[in-house]
Amino acid sequence: MSKVRVRFCPSPTGDPHVGMIRTALFNWAYAKHTGGTFVFRIEDTDSARDSEDSYEMLLDSLRWLGLTWDEGPEVGGPFGPYRQSERMDIYADVASKLINAGHAYECFCSQEELEVAREIAKQEKRTPGYDGTCRQLSDDQKTAYRAEGRKPVIRFKMPGTTCTWTDLVRGELSFAAEHVPDYVLVRATGDPLYTLVNPVDDALMQITHVLRGEDLLSSTPRQIALYAALKDIGVGAGITPEFGHLPYVMGEGNKKLSKRDPESSLSMYRNEGFLPEGLLNYLALLGWSLGDDQEFFSLETMSKAFDVSRVNPNPARFDLKKCTAINADWIRTLSADDLTNRLIPYLQTAGVLPEVVSDSSLTQLKLAIPLIQERIETLNQGVQMLSFLLAPDELFKIDEEDRASLLDASGIEVLETALPVLEKLDNWTTEHIEEVLRVALIDGLGKKPKLAFGAVRVAVTGRRISPPLFESAALLGKDRTIARIRSAISG
Repeated sequence: MSKVRVRFCPSPTGDPHVGMIRTALFNWAYAKHTGGTFVFRIEDTDSARDSEDSYEMLLDSLRWLGLTWDEGPEVGGPFGPYRQSERMDIYADVASKLINAGHAYECFCSQEELEVAREIAKQEKRTPGYDGTCRQLSDDQKTAYRAEGRKPVIRFKMPGTTCTWTDLVRGELSFAAEHVPDYVLVRATGDPLYTLVNPVDDALMQITHVLRGEDLLSSTPRQIALYAALKDIGVGAGITPEFGHLPYVMGEGNKKLSKRDPESSLSMYRNEGFLPEGLLNYLALLGWSLGDDQEFFSLETMSKAFDVSRVNPNPARFDLKKCTAINADWIRTLSADDLTNRLIPYLQTAGVLPEVVSDSSLTQLKLAIPLIQERIETLNQGVQMLSFLLAPDELFKIDEEDRASLLDASGIEVLETALPVLEKLDNWTTEHIEEVLRVALIDGLGKKPKLAFGAVRVAVTGRRISPPLFESAALLGKDRTIARIRSAISG
């Protein structure tokens, strides 16, 4: 068998979504597992929808995720360029050769004529599709159409036979000829369509395996026929790739996850502070498993074990709670230094830390990491928990909902009782802070710990959910803690 060559070929339209990344991940893992080549190709022939910003986001996303490519933009390779917008001459040349060899033809049918033909097919209970009207046009007929101002599209001439192949995920599949009519390769404007450029690039880049979404399954018979035609005219190495169609990723309401769904946006996960390891770990579970009910594993472990035959063809449901839980598990595996380094950019973006982090702030951050590591599920939650400690005092404020629920009359009584005992405390350590507050608030006021310490927690950290109270106060220091309690009492 020839060396495995797979490709990931997104279009740069908008924010990358998790279904797209799942496809990239499976291709990357298969290439690594087989010792093959992972080709990254950009399908940017639709100038109306494609954007340079989206292109840069795609590259940045794969780099962030650690899905390095062997050939493609910025890396190069023997079959470049790897942006289709830079390969237009190639597609025009191939289209011309297909026409000359009789595999494609000019079609002058108008949209109105095509619509009439579709309606007739429906009335006659035939499968709608192009009926081959322009297959055998004479030169005189073509000249007459051009004189009318008609501009032709280029259609591929399907062989008219049943197409059968063995899908790597779904087994043997067949499409009858009546369900795969002649289709358009090039618009009347001369712009090539996906139906041409994708198989042409696969052929020229010697792609051996195509792993892609189930939504593209119906285009496979067309492409298999086109690969045969390309082989006939000497384009590429004559390889017809093996196909594996990955299951749909479903969202809420058991509907296919779309780019419009908030949980599909890769940027959302980056902004919230998901780790690349956690997100990829979860995406790997959408249609594949390591076996033995093992759901926590690294990219390296996945690539060593990845087998396309173990991909489940049934739709996979995206569960944000499970994704978040796996991300939390990954956060807990990080060393304190690693978690610190990953948190700093998020703290800076939130304005909690300046661009240049002082040694004192860095020391405080490192001391606080053990207090939050078991409590956070995303890095952004870490920012929320640490803001009270690291942000300048002038930016500190109490969450209004937490103020309303915990700093009522009873809560203010707690603070007024806590303040003098903390002011008198000389040995400002976690143990002594806890000791004096328990004596004053639980023994003295008879408050339950949740009510007693909840009010102090909100006054000191600004939030009901925070790192442990006594450790937080110890890190914050006596002066800052006292000042915040006084401020909370005064309202």
